[in-house]
Amino acid sequence: MSRHARRKGRQGRDDLVGEHRWGDAGQLLLAAVFFVIWIGDQLLGYTTFLNDVVPLFVRIPVGALLLILAGYLAQVSMRIVFGETRETPHVIRRSVFGAVRHPMYLSEVLLYLGLLLVSLSMAAGVVVLIAVAFLHYISRHEERQLVARFGDAYRQYMREVPMWIPRIRQPRGPSGETN
Repeated sequence: MSRHARRKGRQGRDDLVGEHRWGDAGQLLLAAVFFVIWIGDQLLGYTTFLNDVVPLFVRIPVGALLLILAGYLAQVSMRIVFGETRETPHVIRRSVFGAVRHPMYLSEVLLYLGLLLVSLSMAAGVVVLIAVAFLHYISRHEERQLVARFGDAYRQYMREVPMWIPRIRQPRGPSGETN
């Protein structure tokens, strides 16, 4: 879904909490910088020396898996957030939002990592680190807005669902039972 379609989809929607004002522009800028550096490094090969260490038959399948996962997370999370209007605004916990709190941003990180694995460009890797830091920053900003809007319900969600990396096992409650 394009940035314009997402923004248009948010207009007049009481069930959505706003994004950081620099969120879309920052993501677009970092994506452009990443792709320019990533493609340029493919052509010139200044910082792709690790390609000689990690074989292509390892990089391609793992990179493809990350790209598929990124596409899945992006599609599902966008459809849930922007494809449905909730009559009563509430914390979204279903589907991918039950595994991580920011599946859209995680899909962006996985996209970068998948492409980075295909060609191990250290220069593009620096941009990925900056992008991850930026996404974490805007995620924290949005979480403050969500806490202000939903209070204890969102605080409970934050305790139960990890921000970025899904849990393999369900956390245990105080009595030792699985939540």
